[in-house]
Amino acid sequence: MTTTPLTLGPSRPPADPSVDHEIQAIVAGAAAGSTCTTELAAGPWNFDTRPGYGPGASMGDVIPTGSPRQGALPQSYRDAPDEELHHRIRAAKATLGDRVVVLGHFYQREEVVRHADYVGDSFQLAGAAASRPEAEAIVFCGVHFMAETADLLSGPEQAVILPNLAAGCSMADMADIDQVEECWEQLEELFGDMDTPDADGLVPVVPVTYMNSSAAIKGFVGRHGGIVCTSSNARTVLEWAFARGRRVLFFPDQHLGRNTAKAMGVPLERMPMWNPAQAWGGTDAAALHDSRVILWHGFCSVHRRFTVDQIDKARAEHPGVRVIVHPECPMAVVDAADESGSTDYIRKAIEAATEPTTFAVGTEINLVQRLAAEHPQHEIFCLDPVVCPCSTMYRIHPGYLAWVLEELVAGRVVNRITVPQDVADPGRVALERMLAAKPPAAGARP
Repeated sequence: MTTTPLTLGPSRPPADPSVDHEIQAIVAGAAAGSTCTTELAAGPWNFDTRPGYGPGASMGDVIPTGSPRQGALPQSYRDAPDEELHHRIRAAKATLGDRVVVLGHFYQREEVVRHADYVGDSFQLAGAAASRPEAEAIVFCGVHFMAETADLLSGPEQAVILPNLAAGCSMADMADIDQVEECWEQLEELFGDMDTPDADGLVPVVPVTYMNSSAAIKGFVGRHGGIVCTSSNARTVLEWAFARGRRVLFFPDQHLGRNTAKAMGVPLERMPMWNPAQAWGGTDAAALHDSRVILWHGFCSVHRRFTVDQIDKARAEHPGVRVIVHPECPMAVVDAADESGSTDYIRKAIEAATEPTTFAVGTEINLVQRLAAEHPQHEIFCLDPVVCPCSTMYRIHPGYLAWVLEELVAGRVVNRITVPQDVADPGRVALERMLAAKPPAAGARP
């Protein structure tokens, strides 16, 4: 691959990994650039009483009625300057010692990630939680479905804590359990008994859910012979499902399902969309009978922001640029990029580059800026020039982290996430099937 030569020297300022610093500078007029909303410069507690996902990429998405809300954060945490919060977090962690483990998702703001004991994607962090059975509390700096997954995989005596209960996920919310149950009932009307294999040993439909889904959805999949996937093992999981069923119902992210199945040779015309807001999903019996993958009408609002025009602009301005995007991006964007892969794939691809390279990356801005700071030998920038972080990841702030940790020091557990046993048991089954369905080789392309 052609790479763009770089000139590194004292004239090139070090990259700042903090997206918050950039947003504050843009809003104050101290830096060039733009952000999708100036409200990002405010503390997330300003939005805790409002319905919605908060400012950022998901701010236009419709939040389900009854979604969790965060209670008022005590004023002392809202007023404390950053350095005081960092000191209080470090002090609380030192006091708690091995009794607590702090997990930080790749998409978390830098001011939170610096305090994490483990940093990774949602499944890596759930695994990290399971590897710390001695910890009394697992503080998950991510979003709600991630904390639920950690609760599924951790010990029954361990408390999983989400620092801000309003940190949900609009994509996960796009497939709620009632909608999925209704879809399944309609498919049963069309295909008959969903549990009885045909002459070839295949059932009519195997449900597959992305890790980015609620515990209730994972439980549904476990009860109906299905499986969970991540962005890094989606192909392996689809192969597992195709070995057991005529077709797959894939939710909630249409783009990951489409991009993965297309790469496996499934024609687009055999991937009808199921829109739960429409009768029969907006499709028909003929399309469903001919289908190989039934795609749910869901998406990630962060990755939907990336476009082919952005890739064309990056190539025009940076000849030889290496474009890597996440498979949650629309198909046209994945096709126009040089490569696609999970957050961990993107991170490892940049780490493995031995020569100075220009990278244009299509994923969440917090990870992109952190990679740019960690790898000054490369030029790394986000494809989307508008600074617009994940709305819900950005709801986690050092103030909330300091609060939940100091409450633990005081002997109080707040914001605990608990999955009911009748959901947890089949949810674990679906996760165990995923763990058993290993890719053919370590480091394989998603």
